[in-house]
This record gives sequence, C-alpha cells and structure tokens, in this order.
Amino acid sequence: MSFELAAPEFLPMHARDLDEVAALEAHLQAFPWTQGHFADSLTAGHSVWVLRSGSQLIGFAVVMVVLDEAHLLNIGVDARLHGQGFGARLLRHVMTVAQRHGAHRLFLEVRPSNDRAVALYRHFGFREIGRRKGYYPAQTGREDALIFDKELA
Repeated sequence: MSFELAAPEFLPMHARDLDEVAALEAHLQAFPWTQGHFADSLTAGHSVWVLRSGSQLIGFAVVMVVLDEAHLLNIGVDARLHGQGFGARLLRHVMTVAQRHGAHRLFLEVRPSNDRAVALYRHFGFREIGRRKGYYPAQTGREDALIFDKELA
C-alpha cells in the first residue's frame, strides 16, 4: 500500500507520543514493548525519535548512548509503509545522532527470523558478532538474538 505523504521529519519523542508509539509497536510485534518501556527510555534520557509525516506516525527509534558506544534498543516502521525506505532513513538518522553524541560503534540485537531487518542491517554494513541464546520470547518458547555491530566513522 502506498500513501501520499508530506515530507517526513524526525522529531524527538515526547510523552504525548507514547500512546501512538506503543500502539504502532503492538501492531508490529508479537511481544511488543509496552508504553512503560518507551516512557522509561524517555526518563532515562535515551535518544528517542519519531518519524512523522504531518500528524501521521511513520516510525520510531530508541537508542542508548553510553560513552563511545550506542545500542539500538528498538526501531519500527508502520507495516503499511514497509519497503519504502523509511526503515533505512530511521537507521541512518540514529547512526548520525549516535555519532553526534560521541559513539564510535552501534550495537543491536535482531531476531534471526526477521529477514527484512537482518537484510537492512547487513546492507548498512553491520556485521554479526554473536548470538544470545533464548533472548526473545516466541510463540513456542524462546528465540535467539543475533548481535550486530557497526563502526560509526
């Protein structure tokens, strides 16, 4: 499905965005972050962003920066807009923001079953550096997480 969208813009996430972001996350994930998780990220001072076209929420990202490293904690794009480059735009944005905050490397975890995300990260030059056994809840037990990193230069 394709939408006519006004020029999308990255905005810092605020408390007023939490309901909408949590609802989008719930549509995207079988085991979503709650509104409380996003609120905790705001309170902790993480770099938390929304991508909007006018009033329409396109996506969001949560990045934790500690010293010279960053960790992408969560990222999502409205499923109706998948395949239109918004995930790539969000990823580029968070990499830039992490660099501006002094990070030299970005880490993330991803489900091996999330082929679209794995392909996106590999396209951006992320490399698989490990695996966390049983990291994610799954419909039948637990699913591993692939650990990726990328040097931010």
